[in-house]
Amino acid sequence: MRLLLLFLVAFGNAWALPGTVFLSGARHEYQRYNNCGPVTLGMALSFWGSRETQYQIAPLLKPNKNDKNVNADEMAAYARGRGFGVHLGVAGDVNLLKRLLAGGFPVIIETWFVTPDHGGMGHYRLLVGYNEALGLFNAFDSYYGPKVTLRYSDVDRLWQVFNRTYLVVYARGQQDKLAAILGNRMQEGFEWQLALEQARRETQQNPQNAFAWFNLGTTLLRLGNAPEAARAYDRSRRIAPSPTLDPRRPSNAVANWPWRMLWYQFGPYEAYYQTGRYQEVIALANDVLGRVDDHEESYYWRGLARQALGSLEAARADFQAALRYKPGYREAAVALQRAQGSR
Repeated sequence: MRLLLLFLVAFGNAWALPGTVFLSGARHEYQRYNNCGPVTLGMALSFWGSRETQYQIAPLLKPNKNDKNVNADEMAAYARGRGFGVHLGVAGDVNLLKRLLAGGFPVIIETWFVTPDHGGMGHYRLLVGYNEALGLFNAFDSYYGPKVTLRYSDVDRLWQVFNRTYLVVYARGQQDKLAAILGNRMQEGFEWQLALEQARRETQQNPQNAFAWFNLGTTLLRLGNAPEAARAYDRSRRIAPSPTLDPRRPSNAVANWPWRMLWYQFGPYEAYYQTGRYQEVIALANDVLGRVDDHEESYYWRGLARQALGSLEAARADFQAALRYKPGYREAAVALQRAQGSR
């Protein structure tokens, strides 16, 4: 399997591409508070004719206006519900992004993002073009505007933090064209095998790369190996944080990950929960909730850990809080129902 994956990646990278591409037709929109996900999705949909803006999308994706994160799978579900095709992938690479753009598909990528005033955080960007001679992508950025350029190397470094997650939305009738670009990436599970190869390779090349270990944990968890995932997350969290990616870091943060890391990615909660490390789940969730008191995923995972330890009233309170901030949180609703049945 490894040789097959490497062959396919090498073959895909060999495609001839134009030197420059710029896709016109998307509408740029600046984000309102914490609306990065909804507004970037709206920009992508606008390329295919949608008129929806963050003002229609955000209330449905994030009923709590202060919600710190809209997951890529929530964005994908919204687009599907509006009749668009969607490919949500991981383990992307720079050449894949260029092939998609050359094929006429804008791409949403999930990256790390650093501002002088607020420090490091997760951020979506819509890529709309590239210039091979300059080594730059063109991006519609909901924070900085429609004329942002990003160096290939910077994109990959910041994109790695999120396992190189990418989202392509497209109009009906475009699926065959997209499939010709993505090839085996369209097959269920294929990209997670690519992600496994990628993360293992990067942890070997640089054992001090915390994000490579984090991605290995996330990928192993997705592939059903929670014990190994937990060990990979342990390796990741022992590596000293990068001051360039995590300025304004609180001195009392409990893990070496960027202090906002668990606002966006919840694999450590799940891996530690599945391996019976309930107190660590609670400690990580307490750290998040001590800084932002409306983070529904942290309430949910803390509730599960408290329930496992027998603290049923506290668990029910956590599930109720999760649902208060996200009324459509199905997993929290199921957990609450089960917890109430344990009275």
